[in-house]
Amino acid sequence: MKAAVATKGHDVAIEDKKLRKLEYGEALLGIEYCGVCHTDLHVKNGDFGEVPGIILGHEGIGIVKEIGPGVTSLKVGDRASVAWFYKGCGHCEYCLTGRETLCRNVKNAGYTVDGAMAEECIVIADYSVKVPEGLDPAVASSITCAGVTTYKAVKVSGIEPGEWLAIYGLGGLGNLALQYAKNVFNAKVIAVDINEDQLDFAKKLGADLVINSKTEDAAKVIQEKVGGAHAAVVTAVAKVAFNSAVDAMRAGGRIVAVGLPPESMDLNIPRLVLDGIEVVGSLVGTREDLKEAFQFAAEGKVKPKVTKRHVEEINNIFDEMEHGKITGRMVIDFTE
Repeated sequence: MKAAVATKGHDVAIEDKKLRKLEYGEALLGIEYCGVCHTDLHVKNGDFGEVPGIILGHEGIGIVKEIGPGVTSLKVGDRASVAWFYKGCGHCEYCLTGRETLCRNVKNAGYTVDGAMAEECIVIADYSVKVPEGLDPAVASSITCAGVTTYKAVKVSGIEPGEWLAIYGLGGLGNLALQYAKNVFNAKVIAVDINEDQLDFAKKLGADLVINSKTEDAAKVIQEKVGGAHAAVVTAVAKVAFNSAVDAMRAGGRIVAVGLPPESMDLNIPRLVLDGIEVVGSLVGTREDLKEAFQFAAEGKVKPKVTKRHVEEINNIFDEMEHGKITGRMVIDFTE
């Protein structure tokens, strides 16, 4: 089968790979679509540690072609997911308390195990979530990571209907965070970015206030216009965005960190203490979160903007990603 494989040189090679036989509890998916995530770029570049030879991809959607012994949660013909959270141990304190993505023995698709940027992928059946009827599989691919990550982050923010949520970074993650915030949580949304195309897209999606932080002091504008944000979700990968989010908060606000910049953010400790501001991290989402995120997309509340590409274009896609040229989500199409 054709697969996109990480290399020692930090490029991606298109190779012909053969998968092993299924083991207990596993299923084989014929991949239809696989989204390209910024985390794939980190993996490709060795930012989390070198993994040459691994098949990339953790935004996969495919049809079950075969099931192994002991599988009861999936059947042949089901459409199901391949997500970053590939498998937990199932018995630690995190797995048993609804925080399974924090499992210390977690397996991640496209990083510690072969992922979905290939014509076929092996999944642990109990960790693969079924796609609701009527949800376009190309659209669903974006929900498996970008969608569930931002849905979870907005949940973690604690935002209430009518409150102001600032979203820093309106790319593949941020535009979905905006839609979940507006259409599921009924929040007022402030879109902050340095890319005018992303901000124009945010306006079309219903952002209540858009700010180009390249030409304006976003925190100052937010404080002046709405009295500070009740919460912020930071998907940007720049330290300055995190620092701005702190300054943009009203007392009692909560900042949810999602993006992974290489630097550390600055924290005004007296302000955090005196104004009761919280800073928390949010890591993808659980299987239950993904079910919910899929369902809201199936109901039309969230509509990811996807562009279908060929797997042979993967290095070009990563180059476009590094240079901020992507609007929405690039999705590798394996159906042709």
